[in-house]
Amino acid sequence: MNTEFEEISLKPGFMKHNGGVLFRTLSEKEYEFKTTINKNHLNAAGITHGGFIAALVDAGVGTAAHRSADKCPCVTISLELKFISAVKLDQVLIGRAKVQKKTKSLIFLTCELSVANKIVATASGVWKILKLSGAGPGG
Repeated sequence: MNTEFEEISLKPGFMKHNGGVLFRTLSEKEYEFKTTINKNHLNAAGITHGGFIAALVDAGVGTAAHRSADKCPCVTISLELKFISAVKLDQVLIGRAKVQKKTKSLIFLTCELSVANKIVATASGVWKILKLSGAGPGG
């Protein structure tokens, strides 16, 4: 299994604009993503904006859902975050996502975000696996 980080914020849109998100697969159920905090990630108080952290978790854990669903598209059904401590400019924010349960149509994941091995936020969420086939309505 390739455990090298790869850039996942390459497509046009929000995460490319804010991005620099790196991702890697650790095992069938464990994934890791990271980014370095830049000035555009900060709020008026000079710490990382909670909205950026939420978007980062959604992108990183969503990618974990996508990978664990055999690369089927997945959409976020719910995402709960708990902010524990501040993240500052130039710090490397690392997310560790873990699949807790997977059904035919849903994936339940948890995530811990840390800076220098100190947990700064936790998250849990549910992702819906989209089955995009040529089937018509109801298929």
